[in-house]
Amino acid sequence: MPRLGRLAAFVRDRRIPLEMCPTSNIHTGTVPALADHPIDLLRRLHFRVTVNTDNRLMSQTSMSHEFSELTAQFGYALDDMQWLTVNAMKSAFLPFDERLGLINDVIKPGYAALA
Repeated sequence: MPRLGRLAAFVRDRRIPLEMCPTSNIHTGTVPALADHPIDLLRRLHFRVTVNTDNRLMSQTSMSHEFSELTAQFGYALDDMQWLTVNAMKSAFLPFDERLGLINDVIKPGYAALA
């Protein structure tokens, strides 16, 4: 595993969420293609990465499309999508008990039903 710089270690160690919007990042020229997007590296380095759509109408995307593209590019499976979804809920602006309830009572059972 690569050694992290001080700022990267600070962000990862404090579980600061990194909202990734792959399709929007391609459309705005932040990355030339999905293959160049840092989301997979950040996920493998255990950063608190989340997947988002940014502006659904401008990017003409959806969460289903984002996950489909990540699956095609990086070989993500349901457990990877669950990990990203749980990260998003852990980072939501809700009280802890509500976040935990949604993770345990909605998200995890929902993914289990798909598996």
